[in-house]
Amino acid sequence: MADISIFYGSVYGNAQQLADDAKQQLVEAGHKAEVFEQPSIADFQQAEQLLFISSTTGQGDIPPNLEGFILELESRFPLLNGKGFAVVGLGDSSYGDTYCGAGRKIFSLMEELRGEALAPLFKVDACETLEPQEEVLPWLKQVFG
Repeated sequence: MADISIFYGSVYGNAQQLADDAKQQLVEAGHKAEVFEQPSIADFQQAEQLLFISSTTGQGDIPPNLEGFILELESRFPLLNGKGFAVVGLGDSSYGDTYCGAGRKIFSLMEELRGEALAPLFKVDACETLEPQEEVLPWLKQVFG
């Protein structure tokens, strides 16, 4: 089974709760999973597979608890060399062009770092889904088994 590192960006706690629920589901499926609230480059480099779950704040921005880490990844550019990754973007489609902006930025960066996408960016629209777990947890089962 996979060893999955879960990184999340959350403003109001939805992405954090989703990360915790994802960990529980992955562990119950036989995977090893760990959630990182304030990740480091070392956490990133030691990961076998990566799962990012992020809400979007402001004008398509990454939440503060994850933003510094993403900026550090952009500046230090530690290559993934084919490690698998998946990204869940939480957003609100009423914001137009900035919808799931954080998820899109993270997904793009993981591709630039030469990660292997295990699935396309998974977007969850707050206008349509009150409980993101209802959509994300079945998707995780498809992606990670």
